[in-house]
Amino acid sequence: TFLLETGTFAANGRQTPINLDTPAGLVRATAHLDDSGHVERVSFLNVPSFLYAREVVIEVPGLGQLAVDIAFGGAFYAILPAVQVGLKVTPEQTTQLASAGAAITAAVNASLSVKHPFERDLGFLYGTIFTDIPADPAHHSRNICIFAHAEVDRSPTGTGVSARLALHHAKGEIAVDQEIAIESILGAASVFRGKVVARTQFGSHSAIVPEVSGSAYIVGRSEWILDSRDALGQGFLLS
Repeated sequence: TFLLETGTFAANGRQTPINLDTPAGLVRATAHLDDSGHVERVSFLNVPSFLYAREVVIEVPGLGQLAVDIAFGGAFYAILPAVQVGLKVTPEQTTQLASAGAAITAAVNASLSVKHPFERDLGFLYGTIFTDIPADPAHHSRNICIFAHAEVDRSPTGTGVSARLALHHAKGEIAVDQEIAIESILGAASVFRGKVVARTQFGSHSAIVPEVSGSAYIVGRSEWILDSRDALGQGFLLS
């Protein structure tokens, strides 16, 4: 959205493809524009995604035994219903969700070996995704992703939605080309749509190619100025 609406990247018709090189692999994106040249939404084909482990029972300090599914969608996530920890995916319970998610991530990383078939540096659990019923009954579900150091994603999370698509497809809950809408913790106003566009093999894993789409808006920009009189303007290094 930013690249096209600022003119950094030239639009090429109503559907403009943009390829992005990411740490998880090549991501093929398409910007869908309206008649005025504004980006209505962006869809992308993510990296091959797969279910890694199903219904793994782990002991989490303070939470007891929990059953989680582990799936990869560009990063590895533990996925479970929020009701398992006595919570709901609502803004009012964000702090509790973040604490519980961080504890689950730590417990899985301590007790289970998670390995990526090709990239060693991706071989760890990046976060925990709690699922819940949606605010809009027409949507599939709502989720919150707790990642890194108990950080909260206010969006449904692109890699997280990809992991969930792989999980639901592996369990026979969604078919190829069946689109579902997943809300973030903010509810029906924050939605990603996703679908499985193809099946594939990824190392030893039966995987999918997920497509995820959503909308974004420019909210600001920063300007940095280099003054020729500034002796430290080129930066400095402390070690």
